Amino acid sequence: MLDDKQTLEYIRKAKTGDATAKEILLTHNVSLVKCIVKRYMGKGVEYDDLFQLASMGFLKAISGFDESFGVKFSTYAVPMIAGEIKRFMRDDGSVKVSRAIKQSAKEINAFVAEYTVKFNRSPTIKEIAEKFNMEESEAVFIMGSSRMPISLYGGTEYKDGKEKELIETLPAEDKQEDMLDKMLLKSAIEALEERERRIITLRYFCDMTQSEVAKKIGVSQVQISRIENKIIKEFRQKLDG
Repeated sequence: MLDDKQTLEYIRKAKTGDATAKEILLTHNVSLVKCIVKRYMGKGVEYDDLFQLASMGFLKAISGFDESFGVKFSTYAVPMIAGEIKRFMRDDGSVKVSRAIKQSAKEINAFVAEYTVKFNRSPTIKEIAEKFNMEESEAVFIMGSSRMPISLYGGTEYKDGKEKELIETLPAEDKQEDMLDKMLLKSAIEALEERERRIITLRYFCDMTQSEVAKKIGVSQVQISRIENKIIKEFRQKLDG
């Protein structure tokens, strides 16, 4: 990784149109780009496409970065990269289904139909995953991508009230997503002015009420509410690109 000083030097060169400087910056930040790409894997867009989108977001971050922000370039780049991918997914209909996924969906669909006829009930996600030797989350995604007649919020055809919804069977842990969320949060907090940063820290990390924060900061509760809402709105806009 380049240090902060080297990064700034290459950013300045890149902004003058130096293609080599852009390439060096991307090469030395490729692990960051890949980390973000991994969060969006398994959602119907090929890895190469995701990486290209992330790279575009990275280049936009170079163009838009302002040294006066007072934050590290990587901190500024993370939401820019994620935003580029999210914007593509939103504007392009969310997902592109590859031929391999379509074929897998066709095979799963046939299995579900045969199983239902034979046992007079739909197979569970676990049974489908075991049949095709895949993770349960992968089976759910493939079925969702083909709009198969199994709802994430429904169970078997003969639901008895005790059965778990399919979405409840998905693994809850996602370390990569948690890590990126923390990076996004860190970038947003670091970009705030000192007073705003203190307000967010007291509200969401010290678990203080708006009234308590207002008293500590020396302003009214209404002002705290206004500032907090402004920060949250700007953060959401940043995430959406």
